[in-house]
Amino acid sequence: MGIDIRHASLTLGNKVLLDNFSTSFKLGELTIILGPNGTGKSSLLKLISREWPCYGELRFYDKSAKDWKPEHLAASMGILPQSSSLTFAFTAREVVELGGLALSASQAELTEIASENMAKTDVLHLADRLYPSLSGGEKQRVHLARVLTQIAKSPRDTILMLDEPTSALDIGHQHKTLSLAKEMAQAGSAVIAVIHDLNLAAQYADRILILNKGKIAADGIPTDVLTPEIIEEVYGWPVSVMPHPKGNYPVVLA
Repeated sequence: MGIDIRHASLTLGNKVLLDNFSTSFKLGELTIILGPNGTGKSSLLKLISREWPCYGELRFYDKSAKDWKPEHLAASMGILPQSSSLTFAFTAREVVELGGLALSASQAELTEIASENMAKTDVLHLADRLYPSLSGGEKQRVHLARVLTQIAKSPRDTILMLDEPTSALDIGHQHKTLSLAKEMAQAGSAVIAVIHDLNLAAQYADRILILNKGKIAADGIPTDVLTPEIIEEVYGWPVSVMPHPKGNYPVVLA
């Protein structure tokens, strides 16, 4: 098991973001989290990453989160946040190599690892560009390469969390990013992605977790979860759902 959460609660100010929340995320599986705005999706990732305090039980690799040293866990668990604030005039390559600061690697090896991950996210041709000059989508892909570099030498199957990794991307890079996430899951990683596009989720997810008001509204494979009844109940909008003409997954039409 990659991540196990039991009876967790998360409160910010007077607002309960997650209430008595229990779920788990398996190694070798791509889980996509869906749900309306403000319903707890990003909060769940912040709970898992311990950016915000968790009341309840949180376990990584069958060991309590309390028993992990941060540097040991960071070698195997990476998170791509919704946005990254960086204004220094680093090159794109330097930003990616920041992810490898804690790696036991020579500069030559780090450069090779960074180049491999920049190629995976299609930013290798931007290596010498100054980061502030990049578009929003290019920056997003550079940071994904940085996170992949961070966990490149993990001693175990990795945990990768992606918070809206396709939000600034064109259609081609949306599919390339989720294809990469799928490949990592197939190779043994536990991959968790928060997105808003129901059709992208239907195409790539092994499992879909739909949140609503801090609770789990639906949990299962795309064909079981993406139904007109569940979607209208959660999002308050009627849809039609039909099989994709070429793929074995549903298509949602508003």
